[in-house]
Amino acid sequence: MIDRRKFSVGLGATLLAACSDATAPARAPASRMQPVSNAGYDAWVAGFKSRASSQGISQSTLNRAFHGAGYLPGVIERDRNQVEFKRSLEDYLAIAASDERISTGKQMLQRHNGVLSQIEAQYGVDKEVVVAVWGLESRYGARRGDVPVISATSTLAYDGRRGAFFEKQLIAALQIIQAGDTSADNMTGSWAGAMGHTQFIPTSYLAYAVDFTGDGRRDIWSEDPSDSLASTAAYLSRAGWVRGQPWGGEVGTVSGTPIAVLQPQVPGPKIAVFRNFNVIKRYNNSDSYAIGVGHLSDRIAGGGPFKASFGPDETGLTLEDRKELQRRLTSAGFDTEGADGVIGKKSEAAINGYQRANGLPVTGKPSVELLRRLGG
Repeated sequence: MIDRRKFSVGLGATLLAACSDATAPARAPASRMQPVSNAGYDAWVAGFKSRASSQGISQSTLNRAFHGAGYLPGVIERDRNQVEFKRSLEDYLAIAASDERISTGKQMLQRHNGVLSQIEAQYGVDKEVVVAVWGLESRYGARRGDVPVISATSTLAYDGRRGAFFEKQLIAALQIIQAGDTSADNMTGSWAGAMGHTQFIPTSYLAYAVDFTGDGRRDIWSEDPSDSLASTAAYLSRAGWVRGQPWGGEVGTVSGTPIAVLQPQVPGPKIAVFRNFNVIKRYNNSDSYAIGVGHLSDRIAGGGPFKASFGPDETGLTLEDRKELQRRLTSAGFDTEGADGVIGKKSEAAINGYQRANGLPVTGKPSVELLRRLGG
């Protein structure tokens, strides 16, 4: 089985939906996510249908699945223009465990506490961890993706960099449709085929998704997140989650024998990690992602921020300085579209605009001097 360790698109989590100004690649225009005529793609699909039939996909399933499907140029643009973002842990956590994400996570924990408690009892995975994965993967269901999965995976299987991988995803998507879990029209997700509240790729769905509501369908696309949340817990449980053990935490705040002590950023907190840290990495093979999920889960449960300071960055600005810089730029008419302290494209554009308007060298870079100037 191909699992999510071999499927990282966007954030490394991806923050797949945790991305903000700092990390999100530019979205393809909506028109580029509409099918266009492509003779090569059509010929490939014709050949693929024969291969799919030999793997047990019925003609009726193929007819239903490919009705209205087509080549999506925007998917290829996204695939070929991915950027490897190398963000500090401090910047990552400013997005992954932002005040808004913590607040919404607490609300979701309360709103769905009944079903989450049942999921925790059945699979042994802390409900706060399940909610944190939900928060990072789709902003608690707000960003599940609206790209047709059959079109996306067939486009990538035909014209992408990992054709064999995406053909397997396409076959798995067809098996899901054939089983009746959802329809082709309802099967939407990210540009690369990750689906539902917690962004399962089709092969992982087949291996781990569960029907927790008992309605006969493993429905991760529903507005009701129950099946998605239970499927995530099932995934982590089968990956080796140790019931009752923490994922980790800042050194001095957790007890037990850790498997390692990490300090991804100096200065910054030293983090003791336990076996469950590596289990979270099975969902997305990134230390930052696993720390983000773990720390967000702790904050949702009522814990506080890390005690150790990250200190100023290479520009001499602390996270709070960078937040203040963003607030002042916005107040001056150069909107950064938020003040998370992470300097990305939107903040750089705002800095450029301010510098240009004030006759300064246009660098797009934050600085202590710029912060002082804006304060005056």
